[in-house]
Amino acid sequence: MKKNILQVIFLSTILLSCGDKDGKPGICVTNMSSIAGSYKTIAVQYKASANAAEQDFFAMLKACEKDDIIKLNANGTAEYTDAGVQCNPNTSYTSSWLVNGSNITIDGETGAIQLFDCKKLVVTTTGAIVAGDQLTVTYQKQ
Repeated sequence: MKKNILQVIFLSTILLSCGDKDGKPGICVTNMSSIAGSYKTIAVQYKASANAAEQDFFAMLKACEKDDIIKLNANGTAEYTDAGVQCNPNTSYTSSWLVNGSNITIDGETGAIQLFDCKKLVVTTTGAIVAGDQLTVTYQKQ
């Protein structure tokens, strides 16, 4: 009985932590319509191998890259906007994205969705630079 109560509390916490802009409860499912929206990259972590120390790649980005916005449209198009501090040359472009189960492909790169809580999207890609490496990117919904 105690285990069932704890499960209900845990499930309720998860469901209530996801919601719309009005704070109403919602369900965060990993599909195109739920994930669609505008995002800013807030963290990039890299591990050269499973046993390697994690490196903060976000700190290595140029200031003009840290404030860019990616808009994932429900129709599968992605719009990259060189927002805020402008890069030279401008890095705005259009691409595509797709969700397939627990995987997401953005701009031709496929990664595993580690977390989607209606506000934050965390994606991990393996083999991004070398075989066996791991790149984890955290996006914050705007």
